[in-house]
Amino acid sequence: MNAPDHARQIGDLAKRLERLLDATRKLSAENLALKRQLEQLSSERSQLLSKNEMARHRVDAMLGRLDELERNDE
Repeated sequence: MNAPDHARQIGDLAKRLERLLDATRKLSAENLALKRQLEQLSSERSQLLSKNEMARHRVDAMLGRLDELERNDE
């Protein structure tokens, strides 16, 4: 191999390396965005589960009061 072939190969490797670095940067940013989205969705899920549990307790309390009213009417 002569010097121009080596220079071309080094240039090709440099281009490939730059493409790989670009892909790595892109995937890293995407990964960070997905992690943030996962944190947000997990937080929202936790809040919704808490609200659901509170609603369930309120409904149970209402049903208990209704049962008590029915027993008092008898």
